[in-house]
Amino acid sequence: MPLQYLDFDYSEDADGHGSFDAMASAAPAQLAALQAEVLQVLQWAQGEFPSGPAPLDEGGDWDCELQGVQEVATALEVRYDAQAGQLHTQAGAAAAPRTTLSLTLSGTPQFCAALRQAFGL
Repeated sequence: MPLQYLDFDYSEDADGHGSFDAMASAAPAQLAALQAEVLQVLQWAQGEFPSGPAPLDEGGDWDCELQGVQEVATALEVRYDAQAGQLHTQAGAAAAPRTTLSLTLSGTPQFCAALRQAFGL
């Protein structure tokens, strides 16, 4: 199952538990597709390892953390005034909001191997 938005980084602790971290940002037109991809990964995890999400130190095979933020960027017109040795800025129109979602999946070695295989990580 190829992923279009989520690009995971992997790390491992001394106990062999792995952690996959991804962050993706989308404009309003792509937000539904980003959310669908996050759901696809979580539903796969729940279907293959139904003991989670649960803390690994309490016997779970996997756990997750989701975070999100919505930001509105306002373009600045920036002008250099050589005579005064200054920059002058003027705010322009606000752009459409972008939503950034962060997903961290932690898991046992078995979970990590299955996630790599399922999503080609």
